[in-house]
Amino acid sequence: MVPPDTARMAAREALLLELTQVPTAAGLEDRVVAFIDRWIGGRADRVQATRDDVGNTIITQRRGGGARPVLVTAHLDHPAFVVTGRAGDHALALEFRGGVNDPYFAGARLELVGPGEERAHATVESLDADAKPFKRVAAHAPAALPAWCGAGTIARWDLPRAEIADGLLHTDACDDLAAAAAALCALDELLDAPGCGHVGLLFTVAEEVGFIGTIHAARTGFVPREARLLCLENSRSYPHDSPIGAGAILRVGDRISVFSPSLTNRLAELFAHEAKSDPSFRWQRKLMPGGACEATAFASYGYESTCLCLPLGNYHNMADIDGVAAGTARAQVAREHVAVADFHSLVRMIEVAARGLDSAPAETTEQLMERLYAERSSVLRRARAT
Repeated sequence: MVPPDTARMAAREALLLELTQVPTAAGLEDRVVAFIDRWIGGRADRVQATRDDVGNTIITQRRGGGARPVLVTAHLDHPAFVVTGRAGDHALALEFRGGVNDPYFAGARLELVGPGEERAHATVESLDADAKPFKRVAAHAPAALPAWCGAGTIARWDLPRAEIADGLLHTDACDDLAAAAAALCALDELLDAPGCGHVGLLFTVAEEVGFIGTIHAARTGFVPREARLLCLENSRSYPHDSPIGAGAILRVGDRISVFSPSLTNRLAELFAHEAKSDPSFRWQRKLMPGGACEATAFASYGYESTCLCLPLGNYHNMADIDGVAAGTARAQVAREHVAVADFHSLVRMIEVAARGLDSAPAETTEQLMERLYAERSSVLRRARAT
């Protein structure tokens, strides 16, 4: 497969930078959905979309294809605050939808985003970490809050603006909007590719609060039972094991489960062959020990699924997680970051999977075992003879 030219890479990176700055929260993914709808509108002659009653979206190609569908999946939310009420001009009550460790809330500055992308700011004053189902936060604004800042308003960490610097994307929400960007870029490449008409996208909602959109899509049958799911994620990087910059990762499992082995093994074979053909193609194959992803949720409902992920820095906007846990560092929120090269690697992995999954493998695992036995079982006979 030919690597993308400079212009295509620049266009991908522009989309990546734009999408990962869009404010989003579990159950309030509307702005990201609007971004995707604009993308669909620009390709309305070649793609079509179906949306369920909670906002999960499947994008398919109009030309279709005879093979079992392959759905490249990403979720549209990121851990964030949602305003639940006000007490006067300066005080806010919020809930936090997602997983961030308690120390990071203390005194943190928040950015509130209005319906017309207006901005206001506040500071966390207190945290009720035991509240259910979500942590409760009280915040104070230095200036009188605008009228638009009421229940349902999204607030997020007040961070520097996004940028690409020294090969890294530093932005509000890589998880999982960088993966959604990769999915859109890959499908753009596949729209006219021979034999790839059965490849589509699945975007889910409310993943950060327990795979709620995913479970809904599985329970209602919104996702076809015969679909093969390539679930995209951003997973915390461990420098000694899953380093940033070494390529996107074929994730064989998470802390809950091991993913569908036949699908995972076939992808590993395809990626290994691609790397042999083109040494510039970089990828990793890892069991990620922390977190869980949608591949586990879908597999629990009988779907064939696996995961491709970007190694992520400042997971869920938490800088130096280990140092904070050990008491050697002060908790600070920060922009998430991924390597731009890993992003391009992920796009390419999706394309390689789409083009190769339905081809016959050079050798199945069963055939490999039989070949090894035929070639080497003589050592058993020789051992018995002596």
